[in-house]
Amino acid sequence: MTTIAPPAAGTAASGWRGLVADWSGDRLAFAVPWGKAMMWIFLISDTFIFGCFLTGYMTVRIATTAAWPNPSEVFALTIGGASVPLILIAIMTFILITSSGTMAMAVNCAYRRDRVRCAALMLATALLGASFVGMQAFEWSKLIAEGVRPWSNPMGAAQFGASFFMITGFHGLHVSVGVIYLLTIAARVLGGRYEARGDYTIVEIAGLYWHFVDLVWVFIFALFYLW
Repeated sequence: MTTIAPPAAGTAASGWRGLVADWSGDRLAFAVPWGKAMMWIFLISDTFIFGCFLTGYMTVRIATTAAWPNPSEVFALTIGGASVPLILIAIMTFILITSSGTMAMAVNCAYRRDRVRCAALMLATALLGASFVGMQAFEWSKLIAEGVRPWSNPMGAAQFGASFFMITGFHGLHVSVGVIYLLTIAARVLGGRYEARGDYTIVEIAGLYWHFVDLVWVFIFALFYLW
C-alpha cells in the first residue's frame, strides 16, 4: 500500500515567505509597479468619496421643497451688457480637458526618454490646472459677494450653498494638490533624476491622478451645472 508522506515542516514557512516575496517583489502581486498599484487603490477610494458627495447632492436636491436656483442664471456672466450662461464653467471645462491632453503627451514623451518635452508638457498641464483653480476662486468670490453661504442662499434652497462649496471645494483641493504634484515631478524629470534610473513610471502615475481629477469634473459639470 502506498503511503503519502506528510508535508515537510518548512512548507508553511516557505509558503509565507513566498507570499511576502510576491508582495515585496513590486510586480508579482499586481503585475504592475507598486506605486501604480497604490495610486489605483487611492483613486478607487477617492471614487467612493466623490460618489457619496454627488449622491448626497442629488438626494438633497430631489428632497428639498424650496426652489433650487437655476444654474444658467446663477453661473452666468455679463459680457458686453448681455448675460451669458455658464460661459466661465465652459472655459474651465475646456481647460481641464486640454490639460488631460497635455498630460497624456507628457507620459508619451517620458516613455520616449524625451525629458525636456516631458517636463515642458507637465509644466503646461500644471499651468492649466492653476488657471482652473484661479477661475474657481473667482466663481466662489462672485457667489459669496451675492450672499451665497454654506448655511444660507438668497436665491432659493439653502442647501445649494453647502452642496456647491463642499463639492467644488473638495475637487478644487484635488486640483491644487495635483498642480503641486506635477510641478514637483516635472522639476525632477528636468533635473534628470529618472533618467539616471531609466524609469519614468512616476510620470504615468501622476497622469493617472490627473486624469481622475478631470473625469470627476465631468460628473460635477453634468450633475451640478447642467441639471
